[in-house]
Amino acid sequence: MPSLDTIIPRFKAADRSTRLETLLDYSRKLPPLPERLEQEKERGDHRVHECQTPVFLWVEVEGGQVHIHADVPRESPTVRGFISLLARNLDGVPPEEVARIPDDLLDQLGLSETLGMTRTQGLTAILHRIKRSVAAAA
Repeated sequence: MPSLDTIIPRFKAADRSTRLETLLDYSRKLPPLPERLEQEKERGDHRVHECQTPVFLWVEVEGGQVHIHADVPRESPTVRGFISLLARNLDGVPPEEVARIPDDLLDQLGLSETLGMTRTQGLTAILHRIKRSVAAAA
């Protein structure tokens, strides 16, 4: 699995349609929510309210490794793809690596210019939630 350091220049160099296709590809790779978290989701726990899409996000740090679980509707492929990109690339990394993710990751990926302002704000909120949750758990 390539790291974010490898993915950022690839995204930035790609044209708009390739970026969207890549997000769509990532959206298909988001693993299903573990069964142990389904009840929490049904209660509305772990909802990212800053995002218009109904996103449910769990960030765990166990044994010095980060694990991200999320539930995002398939009808929201760009949001689902971004979360999948983060979850796949951050799974198993130490908390310090998450802290080093640039706050302007969407700009660095070239996604700010590809996605609308509302979607960009929601995705930025998701990134900040992940970073805050990892920092609090570490």
